[in-house]
Amino acid sequence: MKPLKNNENRREERAHFHKKVQERYQEKYPIVRGIVRVNSYGTGFVDDETKGISYEIPTDLLHTATHNDTVDISRTGGKSQRGNPMAEVKKIIEKKKKEYVGVIENKGFGLCLVTDDKRLYSDIYIPQKNTGKAKQGDKALVRITEWSQDEKTPIGEIIEIIGRHGEHDSEMRAILLERGIASDFPATVVNEAKEIHKTERGISPTELKRRKDFRNTLTFTIDPFDAKDFDDAISFKDLGNEFYEVGVHIADVSHYVRPGNALDHEARERGFSVYLVDRTIPMLPEVLSNDLCSLNPHEDKYAFSSVFKLDKKGHVHERWFGQTIINSNRRFTYEEAQESIVKGGDYENELRILNNIAKELRAEKERAGAIDFEQDEVKFVLDEVGKPIKVVRKKRFDAHKLVEEYMLLANREVALYMSKAASTAHAGFLYRIHDKPDEERIAELSILVRALGHELPISPKGIKVKDLQMLMKKVEGRSEEALVKTAAVRSMAKAVYSVQNVGHFGLAFEYYTHFTSPIRRYADLIVHRMLASELAKSPIAKGVWTIHKKIAEETSEKEIRAAEAERASIKYKQIEYMKEQIGKEFMGTISGVTEWGIYIEDDETKSEGMSRLRDLPGNDFYAIDAKNYAVIGQKTKKKFSLGDKVKFKVMGADMERRTLDVAIVG
Repeated sequence: MKPLKNNENRREERAHFHKKVQERYQEKYPIVRGIVRVNSYGTGFVDDETKGISYEIPTDLLHTATHNDTVDISRTGGKSQRGNPMAEVKKIIEKKKKEYVGVIENKGFGLCLVTDDKRLYSDIYIPQKNTGKAKQGDKALVRITEWSQDEKTPIGEIIEIIGRHGEHDSEMRAILLERGIASDFPATVVNEAKEIHKTERGISPTELKRRKDFRNTLTFTIDPFDAKDFDDAISFKDLGNEFYEVGVHIADVSHYVRPGNALDHEARERGFSVYLVDRTIPMLPEVLSNDLCSLNPHEDKYAFSSVFKLDKKGHVHERWFGQTIINSNRRFTYEEAQESIVKGGDYENELRILNNIAKELRAEKERAGAIDFEQDEVKFVLDEVGKPIKVVRKKRFDAHKLVEEYMLLANREVALYMSKAASTAHAGFLYRIHDKPDEERIAELSILVRALGHELPISPKGIKVKDLQMLMKKVEGRSEEALVKTAAVRSMAKAVYSVQNVGHFGLAFEYYTHFTSPIRRYADLIVHRMLASELAKSPIAKGVWTIHKKIAEETSEKEIRAAEAERASIKYKQIEYMKEQIGKEFMGTISGVTEWGIYIEDDETKSEGMSRLRDLPGNDFYAIDAKNYAVIGQKTKKKFSLGDKVKFKVMGADMERRTLDVAIVG
């Protein structure tokens, strides 16, 4: 029995030793709280911004923490292959997500959900009592109901069977549900919208009396050919002596969607309209967004307007804000407006004057330091079942830029006016801000552009806007243009909503807000309400600053969610389209270089595929030259660099992982 006792003593001594080691670690490395990022390999990372450290957490030490959870972590000792200090999750403070979309599969022991989100490092087991009518191959939304640290696999229940895996409608709805975006409106919201639509059509005598009447002023909308909701219109009047009255008229959504009603609650919950490749998920029910609020041609409509007296250089001499009644004379598509500007047509003189002033506004913005990050976008032509049969490049005309400049003018002037308004100075006005770029990211951008043969000087005080502008002009029209612009955007801070103004770096505006799209953005609706209160000199209720701060944070987060859904739908269709092109050759640009392969972006579809290093031509061994963003053949010295134009062949497409395999030809 004595040896057994010795073994017990040794175990106790080891446990005591490990406890002491852990205590010493905790003294030296206290608990760190942060948001965990989980990659597709199931590895977690938590940043300690105060120390500039990124902790790495292996899957088995995440202890059920998932992507974007707020967690407490502690160091475990040692470093990862990446050089990051290792850690483990000690406590989950806030669970970010419990619902996942995926495909139902039979794993032998029962049904599981294999999630679309590969950052969830386990399938979700669904007990038989929770499966309902689900069957293998169904696309479903599942909620995790149990997941203890002792169990590797979470247990869930089916919330909704979306449809069959691989079908167009199922996949588009899955993209929305994965991000918590509802397609349908609650019955209370629908009923309220219908009642407002029925009782508030037309212009009431009360509103006619209190609003400024612009129905006899030339007004028109300019929108995409397939637009259904028109939330902005432009009016024009020649005042003589090269002065012009230009009105930016915005749908007065605030007249119908009032604080506290069901529509307001739902609009805040959604935050934005979401635009997928085949559908729009509106922020407001269609009886409002496409009809009652929409500035449809030849209909009297309520608007909230910014009206400016401008000279031909675009200088603002007078400004007026207020609620109005308008009647649009013409609904232009961008193509039709461009035709009138270039070749002549409806209101050609007015459009040409507006276009010339818009060019002056744009030039002034650039002189002030605005940066042009515009990039080509693609649009899919779908057949009757949603299959992509053609990809077309979206073209930007002067007509697009015309509308953009007047919307920017209105947003800027409203923000400037409200920033000086005494009664709202402490009420939490909603600014749209864009902070200065992070120094470290700009340094990385400078290295990247140098590898592409360009220079981006960085002084001890940071980057000069003029240098960034010059870089954008140098790459314009070159093969590396999209690459440089994408990298530059990623190096920038994210534009967000805030009650504290820091200006807008990208636009070079000291004051900026979102005023021009209340049909599709909740932030604009808040701005309308605050502007209306200021114009009426109404007192601001207590606690509004706190409420608006919360709305700014929520809306910024929901903007990311909406953008992710839009990008996901585009990527799905890109891969689906290229799947039908297997074996065909295309021209593309090398968009990324890694130790395992190079990424190539197709010039036409903007699809991105990867060619593994071992598959590169020449029967050679390729090694990465990370400093110069290139891979070099050790025998042939053949070099493939970032930004190079290459011909490639599509070898395979994985719809599950949304990836393309390509091979360089020649």
